[in-house]
Amino acid sequence: MKQSIFSIIIWVVLLASPTWSSAQKAAELKNKYPGHDAVLLNSSTQYRITMKDNEPYVESRETEQMMYLSSNAATYLSRYGFTQSGFHQVTEYEAYTQTPNNKKIKVTNFKTGDQRSSSVFYDDVKETTFDFPAIGEGAIGVLNQKIIHTKPNLLPPHYFGRRIPVVNNEMTISFPQSMSVKYILKGLNTDKIIFTESKRGKEITYKFQVKDMSPLQNYGDAPGSAYYAPHVLFYIEKYKNTQGDEIAYLADTNALYKLNYSFVKDINKEVGPELKRIVDSLTQGVVSQEEKARRIYQWVQEKIKYIAFEAGMEGFVPRDANLVCSRRYGDCKDMSSILTVMLKTAGIPAYYTWIGTRSLPYAYSEIPLPIVANHMICAIQLKKDEFIFLDGTDATCFFGIPSSHIQGKEAMIGLGPEQYKIVTVPSSPKSVSVLTDTCFLQFTDKGITGSITQHTSGYFTMNTRGVLNYYSEKEKEEYVKNRFKRGSNKFQLANFQIAGKAGKENVTLSANFELQNYARKLGDEWYINLNLLKLYEHEEIDFPKRTIPVEFDFRFIKRYITILDIPEGYKVSYLPKGKSFRNYIWGFDIQYEQKNNQIIMTQEFYNEHLLLQPEHFKEWNEVLENLFPQYKESISISKI
Repeated sequence: MKQSIFSIIIWVVLLASPTWSSAQKAAELKNKYPGHDAVLLNSSTQYRITMKDNEPYVESRETEQMMYLSSNAATYLSRYGFTQSGFHQVTEYEAYTQTPNNKKIKVTNFKTGDQRSSSVFYDDVKETTFDFPAIGEGAIGVLNQKIIHTKPNLLPPHYFGRRIPVVNNEMTISFPQSMSVKYILKGLNTDKIIFTESKRGKEITYKFQVKDMSPLQNYGDAPGSAYYAPHVLFYIEKYKNTQGDEIAYLADTNALYKLNYSFVKDINKEVGPELKRIVDSLTQGVVSQEEKARRIYQWVQEKIKYIAFEAGMEGFVPRDANLVCSRRYGDCKDMSSILTVMLKTAGIPAYYTWIGTRSLPYAYSEIPLPIVANHMICAIQLKKDEFIFLDGTDATCFFGIPSSHIQGKEAMIGLGPEQYKIVTVPSSPKSVSVLTDTCFLQFTDKGITGSITQHTSGYFTMNTRGVLNYYSEKEKEEYVKNRFKRGSNKFQLANFQIAGKAGKENVTLSANFELQNYARKLGDEWYINLNLLKLYEHEEIDFPKRTIPVEFDFRFIKRYITILDIPEGYKVSYLPKGKSFRNYIWGFDIQYEQKNNQIIMTQEFYNEHLLLQPEHFKEWNEVLENLFPQYKESISISKI
């Protein structure tokens, strides 16, 4: 590719830098960030917003320099890449390696293809990948891009952190004085983002800069990175056109709703005969509005297959409900479309609804941007000022309970061309989702044998339904084995059964098992630890080192009842006292009792949180400190 302005700029920057060799700089950074094979030496993103054809026009120029600190870096850090789409078009790009002796080696092996996503069947995002050549200690990989942002209302957030240390990361936004640009900082450690504002002629420039940022920590139980990775969201609030009129672009939620409504105003002008026939057959003879809604929701869940499409404006505009009905598949917007039309046809107040999933920390009340919503559902109103949220993409969700990934999120409900409501989706209390595990045990010559029964409700049942719907028989068996496994790695599942009809809100799993060499017999005495399941072992939170929240899928109650038959001719010689401990975060209750010829241990745990913040980690660990000694308790049974 012809040399662009990017390479000229960065080459001048490098030549103008203080005199030091790449090897010296690499040695300095290795001491500063021990254990890391590379650092982001510099990231610079420059947005320029102008007016074109009487509307905002946005371009950006981006430069990234990654310095490699060891010869090992080439094995897994040479691969690099970038993405683009119809909304963010990369019109120029180049990449090269600057070796420690200032030799420039260009990248020539660019490969562009569809970006693969586990959650999206098809979109128009293209990914370009390449390998930096000649990687070694002191080498710098440089990537330069020019991007045209065709939809200025969809400007992406700028993230400052990386999985490697960041030496310098800055972003500037330049725009006319006749324009108002707003921004908001999100994530943790935003106090490290230095903001400056400058003016030159008729142009204003915002600059955001971070220096010497440690790598982002990675935890499997953390929420989406937007919750903790420091970043800035910015948007055009308003501007003046050539006539001098002030145009509200994304000034508030009114402007945002106007944009959202434009995506649905021209669809579903009429209900086709096939869709009408289906609605009539589902609601014939049904008087209750709620029962009509239940039947329609269940039909969409069972008959319309969810497939995500996000190509260009297809990522925003729902397809016509009649087309979705004939195809029998669609994405979240299509599910919202067909649900809304079918429910309205049945005489039920139903509305298109825009919402963000829990992977995003944003709310309409603070940011009037399309990025707040990455999902679309349907809301119905059976009672005044009370909405029920129906997510057609979740085939396991029960009517009246929101899907777990939208709990507590703000929903923008479209009531008409200029009328909408922003309502917070309720999050289900812990009593909705209860798991009760009952385990019966008997001694054998080889150890113990037993049976297990698990009853579930709420989200526990929904998760189990997902397994039943999509797993093969072999996968189901492995799932049940892992779910029931307890005691030791000698656990052997003998057989299992699953009871509970599709659509019902309760499921029962049962199984028989053997566990050899678990109980110990010394002379005339048996010893056994009834804590076959140590649920929270190794669940301590690294406090105060960890600063990232812990996410839970839903609130719940878990009960585990273990019943041991006392062999004939034996008596209980030691029975633990048990313990209860609770603080304002969570707690447990463990009790032992003897009833006739059985010993019964009952354990109960609960979770009250969807997101556990760092200020609560100490109390979380406090509960575990009281719980773990209980895991060591054993009972003893001696001969009479």
